[in-house]
Amino acid sequence: MSPTLSRLGRRRALRGAAAAVVALGLLLWWLAPWSEEPPGGAITVSTGTRAGVYQKYGELLRSSLGKHMPDLEVRLETSDGSQENVRRVATGQADFAIAAADAVETYRLHHRSGAGRLRGVARLYDDYVQLAVAPDSGIRSVEDLRGKRVAIGPPKSGVRLIANRVLTAAGIDPETGIRPSSDGIDTGPGRLGHGLDAFFWSGGLPTDGLKTFAEQSALRFVPIEADLVAKLHEQGGATRHYRATSMPESAYPGSQLGSAVPTMAVSNLLITRTDVDPELTEWLTRIVLRSRDNIGAHVHSAQLVDVRTAIYTDPLRLHDGARRYYRSVKP
Repeated sequence: MSPTLSRLGRRRALRGAAAAVVALGLLLWWLAPWSEEPPGGAITVSTGTRAGVYQKYGELLRSSLGKHMPDLEVRLETSDGSQENVRRVATGQADFAIAAADAVETYRLHHRSGAGRLRGVARLYDDYVQLAVAPDSGIRSVEDLRGKRVAIGPPKSGVRLIANRVLTAAGIDPETGIRPSSDGIDTGPGRLGHGLDAFFWSGGLPTDGLKTFAEQSALRFVPIEADLVAKLHEQGGATRHYRATSMPESAYPGSQLGSAVPTMAVSNLLITRTDVDPELTEWLTRIVLRSRDNIGAHVHSAQLVDVRTAIYTDPLRLHDGARRYYRSVKP
């Protein structure tokens, strides 16, 4: 064997050994028992509507917290969604909440009460904008919504924020260009063709509130094309958090019939406030990451929670407790 080949072999072996050490370290970190005593007390978590992903995620997270932090009382509060969640955390009505990044930035850009105290805990998963109509509807594009009866979500929801922006980008006034309704995921699907022509929803895939209707082919999804997302970006501000994507064909196979649907997505953040205890926040961050598989078995989108991406909580800086956790697991 030539000296060059010998050196290459040794380098490959060293790289392989280093990779094995890193992998073993991560495995030991994942399996290692928690030696420190978990903090107790009480926290309030603001979630979302009862048929939505935020609420289900909150219930499953509370269960995980109860297992690992038995002295912590976790109160869940339903809400309209992202906009209300951001306000509750910022003003001290809740300690933690899930909120879409565009709603967080909108609150900050308007310098609303307590905006400077908001901090990030983890980036969780993406919400996909889902514009649904009855299967036999003639609505084929966002522009076709003009003059129609459209549910744009509750007033304090992230859906309302997104729907208004999408309609505006399509040249439709959200107040006068459609007949708006405040139906959410809990009532909107059942009213398609019976008082509603279309409804907007923004949530993880799939959303339980839509699955039954989709399995029965009782709805169809209208595409939100990439050129419309580009127009949204022209609005500036928080619209930078939207990205063009597609709902995979596996999301709602009963309705999508093997086809992906062009749409847009925005990341969801777990948020808190600067004055929330760092030790408690460190523990909660740890449990969010380590409970991924258990929660993901019931909330499909939660399977995407990952320590390598969770630290990116733009537009918020990380809470000190969350930062401490991420530093402790950095390879």
